[in-house]
Amino acid sequence: MTMAQEILISGRNLRRHYRRGSETVRALDGVDVDVRAGEAVCILGPSGSGKTTLINLLSALDAPTSGELTIGGRRVDELSEHELVRVRRGMLGYVFQQFHLIPTLTVAENVALPLLFLGRKAEPAEIARVLEAVGLADRARHLPRELSGGQMQRVAIGRALAVKPRVLIADEPTGNLDSHTGEAIFDLFRNAVRADGVALVLTTHNLALAARCDHRLALADGKLVG
Repeated sequence: MTMAQEILISGRNLRRHYRRGSETVRALDGVDVDVRAGEAVCILGPSGSGKTTLINLLSALDAPTSGELTIGGRRVDELSEHELVRVRRGMLGYVFQQFHLIPTLTVAENVALPLLFLGRKAEPAEIARVLEAVGLADRARHLPRELSGGQMQRVAIGRALAVKPRVLIADEPTGNLDSHTGEAIFDLFRNAVRADGVALVLTTHNLALAARCDHRLALADGKLVG
């Protein structure tokens, strides 16, 4: 199996139900999904369609009520919480709509931060390579308050890429950016997919960006449509 074909995350008949008073809410109701290395998968749908629920499952941040979910070839329901933490930290990189940068750290320090949490040495040359890749080589010593919104999102992407994830999870990563900046940010994701064989999973309301992904999952009322 080549890298481009390797399935990194696989879900079969995924369901996520919960109680709200006397009502059972079917947030996700029988979804199949495969996430392959070197491919971009976009999750589309209106508010309440199940997008956030699905991305939380694929991120190992939540567990399905039923169905089978495997990440890196291991069934999530067979992993201890400690093992799940290792999967999240070792295999997955996260980029969210809110940047979550540490205001007192420089750009380079923010990018290096997750490596410190993983107990890995933040090699200056590697941090410099990441900053070059996201177009921030000349901003390494700047603080977040000295950056534009697009630059802060680039820092967040660099922080996620610094851990060399197999899967990059991006939840509405361009939602707070203008269309031109959003396109540039998406180009960074595509470069990571092509150059490093990273799998990309993102949610977006931007149909133009969605059209540039390899696969699109449209959700409505917790089910795949279309």
